[in-house]
Amino acid sequence: MPSPTTLNVIGGGKVGKTLARLWSRLDLVRVEAIVNRSPASAREAVEFVGQGRAVEHCAEMPKADAVMISTTDEAIEPCCAALAGAGLLGPGVVVFHGSGSLPSTVLGPARSAGAQVASIHPVKSFADPARAVETFAGTYCALEGDPDACDLLRGILKRCGAIPFDVRPDMKTLYHAGTVVVCNYLVALVEAGLRCFEEAGIPRETATRIVRPIVEETVANVFALGPVAALTGPVARGEAAVVARQCEAIGLWNRDMQNLYKTLGRVALDLSRARGRAAAEALEAIESVFRSNG
Repeated sequence: MPSPTTLNVIGGGKVGKTLARLWSRLDLVRVEAIVNRSPASAREAVEFVGQGRAVEHCAEMPKADAVMISTTDEAIEPCCAALAGAGLLGPGVVVFHGSGSLPSTVLGPARSAGAQVASIHPVKSFADPARAVETFAGTYCALEGDPDACDLLRGILKRCGAIPFDVRPDMKTLYHAGTVVVCNYLVALVEAGLRCFEEAGIPRETATRIVRPIVEETVANVFALGPVAALTGPVARGEAAVVARQCEAIGLWNRDMQNLYKTLGRVALDLSRARGRAAAEALEAIESVFRSNG
């Protein structure tokens, strides 16, 4: 059994805490130190992880085999520069961040100091870090960076049950946008639907109970059948009159919601055309509704 990789953590956010706790629990890493925005939050992160000590500045961290920067995107590069300035880096040290939208090249100061750099992005919701630790096995993780750094991280990820996959550094922002659409914007979409129910006079609590089964069934159908076969409703059937009435009703209430309805409707229209069951002239009529300004 290989010795645990010693690890320092900069940023005790949800992702950083989850990975540090999971990896240390499985004896894949030994957490040495955690620095966060405040001493109190660093102590809270150490308590959650169950290992390491809280420090106020990068310069107070001991040398380690690897450093995880788990901060906001805007803070990654400044934190990396502070880390490089602390004299803790050199050949054999791996520095990595957990941003989905930024490439490993933002860790330039660490690379200039002789370290290997990489980035990992778990495609997972971290709303509850404690739950995320227990359900992390099977999580797909985007990985890119220097070969030696990627080899180290790929080994750790596989040993905790994750599934690493390669992503092009120059395409990370587009890739990450896809994860935002299917995760964060799915939440926003459900919220938009609930607001429609409320405007129609149905209490939110009741609306939530109503939509839960159909949301769960729809998501299951997408992955069982594929988006084309899973599409149902007026666009799938080519019911232009229904689409027009809905579009008008939403517009009379909220133009932003109407624009959302049209934007998503165009994607649904592509799926309906791919399925080939609705009449072409009906789909053309629906497209005219989505193009209209009213």
